[in-house]
Amino acid sequence: MDPELKRMLDETHALVKDNHRMLRALRRYQIMGFFGKIVIWAIVLALPLYLYQQYLGPLVSKFSALSDAPISGSGLFTLPTSAELQKLIDSYKVGQ
Repeated sequence: MDPELKRMLDETHALVKDNHRMLRALRRYQIMGFFGKIVIWAIVLALPLYLYQQYLGPLVSKFSALSDAPISGSGLFTLPTSAELQKLIDSYKVGQ
């Protein structure tokens, strides 16, 4: 075999091996990035639900008992009276 042809063939073989190594590394990082995104989105979507259940859920259930009381006024968006505010404050103090 011609020495020049042998050198070119060896050089091409080395380039192909290097290219294959780089492509495998890119594919590996692509797969890791995909699973990383899944984990991040699971955290982003699940964290608010968890925080609501742990911290806001008990407060909402505590104040939902007050929603059974009749609302004074004629409209849906009326301001509460001072008696209703005092009742809310007292029920919150008793709950602590």
